[in-house]
Amino acid sequence: MGIFSRTRDIIAANVTDLLDKAEDPAKMIRMIILEMEETLVEVRASAARTIADQKEMRRHIAKLEKLQESWTEKAELALSKGREDLAKAALVEKQKAGDMCGQLSAEIAVLDDALKAAEEDINKLQNKLREARTRQNSITARLESANNRFRLREMTNGAKMQDAFSRFDVLERRVDMAEGRADAAGLGGQPKTLDEEIAELRSSEKVDAELEALKARMNRGA
Repeated sequence: MGIFSRTRDIIAANVTDLLDKAEDPAKMIRMIILEMEETLVEVRASAARTIADQKEMRRHIAKLEKLQESWTEKAELALSKGREDLAKAALVEKQKAGDMCGQLSAEIAVLDDALKAAEEDINKLQNKLREARTRQNSITARLESANNRFRLREMTNGAKMQDAFSRFDVLERRVDMAEGRADAAGLGGQPKTLDEEIAELRSSEKVDAELEALKARMNRGA
Protein backbone atom coordinates (compact mmCIF):
# COMPACT_ATOMS: atom_id res chain seq x y z
CA MET A 1 0.00 0.00 0.00
CA GLY A 2 1.39 3.40 -0.98
CA ILE A 3 2.17 6.28 1.36
CA PHE A 4 -0.02 8.63 -0.69
CA SER A 5 -3.43 8.03 -2.20
CA ARG A 6 -3.15 10.28 -5.25
CA THR A 7 -1.29 13.23 -6.77
CA ARG A 8 -3.03 15.74 -4.51
CA ASP A 9 -1.72 13.96 -1.43
CA ILE A 10 1.86 14.11 -2.69
CA ILE A 11 1.61 17.81 -3.51
CA ALA A 12 0.15 18.57 -0.08
CA ALA A 13 2.52 16.27 1.79
CA ASN A 14 5.09 17.56 4.28
CA VAL A 15 8.13 15.37 3.71
CA THR A 16 9.82 16.54 6.89
CA ASP A 17 6.84 15.53 9.06
CA LEU A 18 6.70 12.11 7.41
CA LEU A 19 10.38 11.51 8.08
CA ASP A 20 10.17 12.76 11.67
CA LYS A 21 7.44 10.22 12.38
CA ALA A 22 9.18 7.34 10.60
CA GLU A 23 11.01 4.63 12.54
CA ASP A 24 13.41 4.18 9.62
CA PRO A 25 13.82 7.57 7.84
CA ALA A 26 16.16 6.13 5.18
CA LYS A 27 13.61 3.49 4.19
CA MET A 28 10.76 5.99 4.32
CA ILE A 29 12.47 8.50 2.02
CA ARG A 30 13.18 5.74 -0.50
CA MET A 31 9.50 4.77 -0.49
CA ILE A 32 8.44 8.41 -0.85
CA ILE A 33 10.75 8.97 -3.82
CA LEU A 34 9.63 5.75 -5.49
CA GLU A 35 5.96 6.64 -5.19
CA MET A 36 6.60 10.19 -6.41
CA GLU A 37 8.47 8.87 -9.44
CA GLU A 38 5.70 6.40 -10.25
CA THR A 39 3.03 9.07 -9.87
CA LEU A 40 4.98 11.47 -12.09
CA VAL A 41 5.17 8.79 -14.79
CA GLU A 42 1.41 8.19 -14.52
CA VAL A 43 0.56 11.92 -14.75
CA ARG A 44 2.80 12.34 -17.79
CA ALA A 45 1.28 9.26 -19.44
CA SER A 46 -2.20 10.66 -18.82
CA ALA A 47 -1.17 14.01 -20.31
CA ALA A 48 0.24 12.21 -23.35
CA ARG A 49 -3.09 10.41 -23.87
CA THR A 50 -4.94 13.70 -23.57
CA ILE A 51 -2.71 15.31 -26.22
CA ALA A 52 -3.24 12.33 -28.51
CA ASP A 53 -7.02 12.58 -28.04
CA GLN A 54 -6.93 16.28 -28.91
CA LYS A 55 -4.99 15.61 -32.10
CA GLU A 56 -7.50 12.98 -33.13
CA MET A 57 -10.39 15.34 -32.42
CA ARG A 58 -8.80 18.13 -34.47
CA ARG A 59 -8.35 15.75 -37.40
CA HIS A 60 -12.03 14.80 -37.09
CA ILE A 61 -13.02 18.48 -36.99
CA ALA A 62 -11.04 19.13 -40.17
CA LYS A 63 -12.90 16.29 -41.88
CA LEU A 64 -16.27 17.61 -40.64
CA GLU A 65 -15.45 21.09 -41.92
CA LYS A 66 -14.74 19.65 -45.37
CA LEU A 67 -17.97 17.68 -45.11
CA GLN A 68 -19.87 20.88 -44.38
CA GLU A 69 -18.36 22.48 -47.46
CA SER A 70 -19.39 19.44 -49.45
CA TRP A 71 -23.00 19.62 -48.21
CA THR A 72 -23.10 23.32 -49.01
CA GLU A 73 -22.03 22.62 -52.59
CA LYS A 74 -24.63 19.86 -52.86
CA ALA A 75 -27.34 22.17 -51.54
CA GLU A 76 -26.40 24.83 -54.09
CA LEU A 77 -26.45 22.22 -56.87
CA ALA A 78 -29.87 20.97 -55.78
CA LEU A 79 -31.29 24.53 -55.78
CA SER A 80 -29.81 25.20 -59.18
CA LYS A 81 -31.74 22.17 -60.45
CA GLY A 82 -34.94 23.24 -58.78
CA ARG A 83 -34.75 20.56 -56.09
CA GLU A 84 -35.38 22.57 -52.97
CA ASP A 85 -36.18 19.42 -51.04
CA LEU A 86 -32.74 18.00 -51.74
CA ALA A 87 -31.11 21.32 -50.92
CA LYS A 88 -32.91 21.37 -47.57
CA ALA A 89 -31.81 17.78 -46.81
CA ALA A 90 -28.23 18.68 -47.68
CA LEU A 91 -28.34 21.67 -45.34
CA VAL A 92 -29.68 19.39 -42.57
CA GLU A 93 -26.64 17.14 -43.00
CA LYS A 94 -24.40 20.19 -43.01
CA GLN A 95 -25.98 21.26 -39.72
CA LYS A 96 -25.31 17.84 -38.19
CA ALA A 97 -21.66 18.07 -39.19
CA GLY A 98 -21.51 21.58 -37.74
CA ASP A 99 -23.03 20.44 -34.46
CA MET A 100 -20.48 17.64 -34.26
CA CYS A 101 -17.69 20.16 -34.83
CA GLY A 102 -19.02 22.28 -32.00
CA GLN A 103 -19.13 19.33 -29.63
CA LEU A 104 -15.60 18.30 -30.49
CA SER A 105 -14.34 21.86 -30.07
CA ALA A 106 -15.97 22.02 -26.63
CA GLU A 107 -14.30 18.72 -25.68
CA ILE A 108 -10.93 20.02 -26.88
CA ALA A 109 -11.37 23.09 -24.64
CA VAL A 110 -12.11 20.82 -21.66
CA LEU A 111 -9.00 18.79 -22.45
CA ASP A 112 -6.96 22.02 -22.67
CA ASP A 113 -7.96 22.82 -19.10
CA ALA A 114 -7.05 19.29 -18.07
CA LEU A 115 -3.65 19.65 -19.72
CA LYS A 116 -2.98 22.94 -17.92
CA ALA A 117 -3.88 21.30 -14.61
CA ALA A 118 -1.65 18.31 -15.46
CA GLU A 119 1.25 20.64 -16.28
CA GLU A 120 0.85 22.39 -12.94
CA ASP A 121 0.73 19.03 -11.17
CA ILE A 122 3.85 17.85 -12.99
CA ASN A 123 5.75 20.98 -11.97
CA LYS A 124 4.65 20.59 -8.35
CA LEU A 125 5.51 16.88 -8.36
CA GLN A 126 8.95 17.63 -9.76
CA ASN A 127 9.55 20.20 -7.01
CA LYS A 128 8.43 17.69 -4.37
CA LEU A 129 10.67 15.05 -5.92
CA ARG A 130 13.67 17.40 -5.84
CA GLU A 131 12.91 18.17 -2.21
CA ALA A 132 12.70 14.47 -1.37
CA ARG A 133 15.95 13.67 -3.17
CA THR A 134 17.71 16.50 -1.34
CA ARG A 135 16.47 15.09 1.95
CA GLN A 136 17.59 11.63 0.86
CA ASN A 137 21.13 12.90 0.18
CA SER A 138 21.16 14.59 3.59
CA ILE A 139 19.90 11.47 5.36
CA THR A 140 22.39 9.28 3.50
CA ALA A 141 25.28 11.58 4.42
CA ARG A 142 24.19 11.72 8.09
CA LEU A 143 23.75 7.94 8.21
CA GLU A 144 27.18 7.37 6.68
CA SER A 145 28.74 9.84 9.11
CA ALA A 146 27.05 8.12 12.06
CA ASN A 147 28.23 4.69 10.88
CA ASN A 148 31.78 5.99 10.45
CA ARG A 149 31.75 7.47 13.97
CA PHE A 150 30.44 4.20 15.36
CA ARG A 151 33.13 2.19 13.58
CA LEU A 152 35.81 4.62 14.77
CA ARG A 153 34.64 4.41 18.37
CA GLU A 154 34.37 0.65 18.15
CA MET A 155 37.89 0.52 16.74
CA THR A 156 39.24 2.85 19.44
CA ASN A 157 37.46 1.31 22.42
CA GLY A 158 36.91 -2.23 21.20
CA ALA A 159 38.58 -5.45 22.28
CA LYS A 160 40.80 -5.58 19.19
CA MET A 161 42.28 -2.18 19.93
CA GLN A 162 42.80 -3.05 23.59
CA ASP A 163 44.49 -6.31 22.59
CA ALA A 164 46.75 -4.41 20.19
CA PHE A 165 47.83 -1.99 22.91
CA SER A 166 48.43 -4.89 25.28
CA ARG A 167 50.76 -6.37 22.71
CA PHE A 168 52.52 -3.03 22.42
CA ASP A 169 53.05 -3.09 26.20
CA VAL A 170 54.61 -6.57 25.97
CA LEU A 171 56.91 -5.46 23.17
CA GLU A 172 57.95 -2.35 25.10
CA ARG A 173 58.73 -4.54 28.12
CA ARG A 174 60.90 -6.76 25.96
CA VAL A 175 62.75 -3.71 24.64
CA ASP A 176 63.27 -2.49 28.23
CA MET A 177 64.76 -5.88 29.21
CA ALA A 178 67.08 -5.87 26.21
CA GLU A 179 68.24 -2.35 26.98
CA GLY A 180 68.70 -3.32 30.67
CA ARG A 181 70.91 -6.25 29.75
CA ALA A 182 73.00 -4.01 27.52
CA ASP A 183 73.38 -1.40 30.27
CA ALA A 184 74.21 -4.02 32.92
CA ALA A 185 76.92 -5.48 30.72
CA GLY A 186 78.77 -2.17 30.87
CA LEU A 187 78.77 -1.87 34.67
CA GLY A 188 82.29 -2.13 36.27
CA GLY A 189 84.11 -2.05 33.00
CA GLN A 190 85.20 -4.96 30.85
CA PRO A 191 86.35 -8.21 32.60
CA LYS A 192 90.17 -8.48 32.87
CA THR A 193 92.13 -10.99 30.85
CA LEU A 194 94.61 -13.43 32.42
CA ASP A 195 97.62 -11.46 31.14
CA GLU A 196 96.20 -8.25 32.63
CA GLU A 197 95.73 -9.87 36.04
CA ILE A 198 99.35 -11.33 36.06
CA ALA A 199 100.76 -7.95 34.99
CA GLU A 200 98.93 -6.32 37.89
CA LEU A 201 100.49 -8.89 40.30
CA ARG A 202 103.99 -8.13 39.04
CA SER A 203 103.41 -4.42 39.34
CA SER A 204 102.13 -4.92 42.90
CA GLU A 205 105.27 -6.91 43.82
CA LYS A 206 107.52 -4.11 42.56
CA VAL A 207 105.59 -1.55 44.55
CA ASP A 208 105.79 -3.70 47.68
CA ALA A 209 109.58 -4.23 47.23
CA GLU A 210 110.13 -0.53 46.74
CA LEU A 211 108.06 0.22 49.81
CA GLU A 212 110.15 -2.18 51.94
CA ALA A 213 113.39 -0.68 50.64
CA LEU A 214 112.12 2.81 51.49
CA LYS A 215 111.25 1.70 55.02
CA ALA A 216 114.72 0.16 55.46
CA ARG A 217 116.49 3.39 54.41
CA MET A 218 114.38 5.40 56.73
CA ASN A 219 115.17 3.03 59.65
CA ARG A 220 118.93 3.27 58.99
CA GLY A 221 118.79 6.98 58.94
CA ALA A 222 117.03 7.08 62.27
